[in-house]
Amino acid sequence: MSDNTQANSTAARSSYDPRYILEVENLKKYFPIKGGMMNRVTGHVKAVDGVTFRLKRGTTMGLVGESGCGKTTTGRTILRLNGGKTDGSVLFNGQEVYDISPKEMRSMRTKMQIIFQDPFSSLSPRLPVGEIIGEAVREHQVVPKAEYNDYLDQVMDECGLQPFHKTRYPHEFSGGQRQRICIARALALNPEFVVCDEPVSALDVSIQAQIINLLKKLQEQRSLSYLFISHDLSVVEHISDSVGVMYLGNLVEYGDKKEIFQNPLHPYTQALFSAIPQPDPNAVRNRIVLEGSIPSPANPPAGCKFHTRCRYCTEQCKTQAPVQKEIEPGHYVVCHRY
Repeated sequence: MSDNTQANSTAARSSYDPRYILEVENLKKYFPIKGGMMNRVTGHVKAVDGVTFRLKRGTTMGLVGESGCGKTTTGRTILRLNGGKTDGSVLFNGQEVYDISPKEMRSMRTKMQIIFQDPFSSLSPRLPVGEIIGEAVREHQVVPKAEYNDYLDQVMDECGLQPFHKTRYPHEFSGGQRQRICIARALALNPEFVVCDEPVSALDVSIQAQIINLLKKLQEQRSLSYLFISHDLSVVEHISDSVGVMYLGNLVEYGDKKEIFQNPLHPYTQALFSAIPQPDPNAVRNRIVLEGSIPSPANPPAGCKFHTRCRYCTEQCKTQAPVQKEIEPGHYVVCHRY
């Protein structure tokens, strides 16, 4: 750990606010690019490049952005599923996730879970559903052995699954049922925080509504906190309490859901929201079409990373990287216009 990271971690612990279950400060995750005969590191893919936000206990934060912007990598890095971080701090209940030992991290795993994007590839085809859901329950000794089967039945019932499903295999279920299995597997450990990595993107619209309503119901019953990663803004608007908008590894705007949707400030956020489909075919739409393509995260442009596609670009944008500013209470934006 760098001296700056360690100092940030110590300062964050001293100013811990119990209202927030998760506090992420300047989180970075770079992946090395290797090449040549000696397989040396020739550069880095800056998948996550300075993300800062706080998640209130019992609420949902939606994380949106184009494909490849670093949403999933952010969630995995928070949970320590990508190996180490490059820089920054991740505080869970006031404790730095990357400072604890493997033994302590094993205990913390029960409090931090993830629901993966593809419900089929994330489930072992060789295990029955009961073993998939109960494997971690047994390993972490969540309940006594005598209560194991009853506990599995209870968790499955909460997620809309029947007891006889325990002996069946993933390929025998529909997409929506498989996603319910993934949710049951995550919730069986009684977590406090769950990363939902596009949990409904592979499902039909009617099934999406069922899964979203299930997640909201379970959140109310168990006081769960969600980091909901998605590219579907209508789903994010329905389930989220706060919203973060990512572009090329950076969080360009972050704030309360109503503030973000009613008053988007960053040009990228405005362009994203202008693409939301309108149910009224006669409604007038001011669609903002972004020109150009997303720059490579291995070689991002100097200054503001969005300046190559921004209609408000100035000379300052091309040379100087903007910093996060609080424009309204709780509404942050990274842009030179403000």
